[in-house]
Amino acid sequence: MTPVTLLAASLAAEKKSAEVTDWAARVGWLVGLALFVALVYWLMREGWKWRGTLQGDIPELPASPEEPGEARLTMSGRYHGSTTAGQWLDRIVAHGLGTRSRVELTLTDAGLDVVRPGASDFFVPLAQLREARLDKGIAGKVLTEGGLLVVTWAHGERLIDSGFRSDHAAEHTEWVDTLNQMINKTEGAR
Repeated sequence: MTPVTLLAASLAAEKKSAEVTDWAARVGWLVGLALFVALVYWLMREGWKWRGTLQGDIPELPASPEEPGEARLTMSGRYHGSTTAGQWLDRIVAHGLGTRSRVELTLTDAGLDVVRPGASDFFVPLAQLREARLDKGIAGKVLTEGGLLVVTWAHGERLIDSGFRSDHAAEHTEWVDTLNQMINKTEGAR
């Protein structure tokens, strides 16, 4: 035999076939991972429900009056949630206030009508409105400076900040000005 033939024969003898995949171990890891993800999701859901239980002292949300009056401003956009006033990370989840959704806002002389398809609608009477401002964030949503319309209102014993973002962000300034003018007139009449 020639040296080249010996080398080829020794290389061929050393080659092994690839190891067979251990499918049972792979399936076990995938099932374990799926169970872990399900456990984390379940814990998050239980935390959300627990937060709602802790906020059980919040009264039911008011519904729109039969005759709210003529619309001063309307806006369509997104509702990003509500928090305890001044604490932008303390989300309120009771009565569906923590549910993000599309929104149709209507401001009348009676107050602020918040219509949310797929979530609970509510109405904030003018006497309960406290302030409107532009902000950059609320629990679960952070935008550029002034990208969020935040309306502060009283409900029961709490002051609540609710965050909205218009489909046309240029509308926010008009909303802040109009809301604050209406609030100042109402406070002057008290």
